[in-house]
Amino acid sequence: MTTDNVKQQRHQERQQRLKAQVDSAIAAASDDKGLLLVITGNGKGKSTSGFGTVARAVGHGLSAAVVQFIKGNWDCGERNLLAQHGVQFAVMATGFTWDTQDKAADMAAAEQTWLQAEQFLVDPNIDMVLLDELTYMLSYHYLPLERIEQALLNRPATQHVVITGRACHRRIIELADTVSEVQNVKHAFDHGIKAQRGVDW
Repeated sequence: MTTDNVKQQRHQERQQRLKAQVDSAIAAASDDKGLLLVITGNGKGKSTSGFGTVARAVGHGLSAAVVQFIKGNWDCGERNLLAQHGVQFAVMATGFTWDTQDKAADMAAAEQTWLQAEQFLVDPNIDMVLLDELTYMLSYHYLPLERIEQALLNRPATQHVVITGRACHRRIIELADTVSEVQNVKHAFDHGIKAQRGVDW
């Protein structure tokens, strides 16, 4: 047997062992439920990942709703696209806190936006809800943690929820089924490059 044949045989044996492990894990995963996903961390791409998950769901014929916190009235590529496919949106539309500089107004806006989120989270006809940048509502103390926890726990059994934002509260992380952390390695903005349409917004 040649050296190449030996390498090929060893490769095939490794892949067969790997396939057996994967097949076993797939067979053991029998639960079917609505998932709570958290995408957190200091890196760019959390909202993008959340919207990508919504796009995937819509592509499979599922219904979805999006709640955007800490957003302004500026153009939003994801909203432009997904609204055309029946995705409902609720947008806080106050912009960043350093722009508003009005905590009372921000808290009132957060309350109104969360009321819409609560409606989505009790609707059995909505398969997926994206709570984009919800984490800031907790870290800024704009919304009570217990109220958010209850809405997540009491949602329809098959409804999926995606939460994005930095510094996700540990109790939300504990509730989550899947948690991903996006880390920053480098960012164009740190090198004087302005936000780019179609990439950053």
